[in-house]
Amino acid sequence: MICYAGIDLGGTKSEAQLFDASWRLVDRQRLATPDTYEALVDVVSGQVKWSLQRAGKAIPVGVGAPGMIDTRGHAFTANLPAMGKPLPADIKASAGHQVAYINDCRALALSEAVFGVGQGHSTVMSLIIGTGVGGGVAYDGHLRSGPSSCGGEFGHIAAAVASVQENGLSLYRCGCGRIGCVETYLAGPGLVRMARDLTGKVMTTQEIGAKKNQSGPARDAWSVWLDITANLLISLIHSVDPDVIALGGGLSKISGVADDLKNHVSKKQLPGFGLPDIVLAAGGDASGARGAALAAAQETGYV
Repeated sequence: MICYAGIDLGGTKSEAQLFDASWRLVDRQRLATPDTYEALVDVVSGQVKWSLQRAGKAIPVGVGAPGMIDTRGHAFTANLPAMGKPLPADIKASAGHQVAYINDCRALALSEAVFGVGQGHSTVMSLIIGTGVGGGVAYDGHLRSGPSSCGGEFGHIAAAVASVQENGLSLYRCGCGRIGCVETYLAGPGLVRMARDLTGKVMTTQEIGAKKNQSGPARDAWSVWLDITANLLISLIHSVDPDVIALGGGLSKISGVADDLKNHVSKKQLPGFGLPDIVLAAGGDASGARGAALAAAQETGYV
C-alpha cells in the first residue's frame, strides 16, 4: 500500500518516489526538468497527480528542490526556471492537492536523521557538496525553521580569511551576488576553477579525486579544498555541535573524502574537545525524496 510520496526536483530531472507504510520505496517516475516555468509547474503537478492516482487515495506529498522560498512564497533558486515565481502555490493549484515544499539539502538531513546514518542521534547535520553547497540540521527527527528560512545555506558563509590568504586564492563572485562564499571554492565548479588558478592545470573533479594522493597538482588542489572545507565544518561544529554530519553530493563520491575531512577537521578542533562523526549519507538516491515525503507526513500529522 502506498502511503507517502516525495518528489526530488533538480536542475536536470524530477523524480517522484512512492513509499509504503514502512517507508520502503515501491515505485518511481523520473522525468526531465523543463526549461520554462509553465512546463515545470506542469511536470511537478503531474507527478503529484500520478502519485495520488497510484495510491488511490489522498496521501502526503513533499517536494524537495534546490533554493529557498522567501516570505512572499516566491522561489529563490539558480537551478530551476522559477526565480521569483510562486512555485509551491502554483504546484498546489495545478495539482489540486497540498504539497510540502522544502530545500533538497534539508530533505536529505531529515531523511538521514530518521532513516540513515543519524538514527539514534539527536542533532544530525547534512553537508551537500555538488554543483553547489548546502545543508540542513534535523533535531530529534524534525526540521526547524526561523524567520529567515535561510538555515542550512552553508555555501553562502564567507570562506575563512586564513584559508584564502595562506593559499594565495583569488576572490570569486558567487551566484548569490556576494564575493568570497565558500561555495565558490568547494562546489564542483569551484574546485575545478581553484585547481586551475593554483596549479595552472585544468582538471576535472574526477581527475582530482583519482590523483589526490599522488604528488602533483591534483594533490595540491585537494589539500587546499580540504583546508577550506575543514574550516567551514569547524565553524558549523562550533555553532551547532551536531552528533553526526552526513556528506552528500557529487564530491562526496570521491574515494576517502570522509576520512580526509575527519583528519583535517581534527587538526583544527580546539585541543581536548570532541568531534561529530563525519560520514557519507546512507540513503543514496532515495534520501531527498524520502526526506521530502517525511516532511509532508509530519506537516500533515500522518507521523
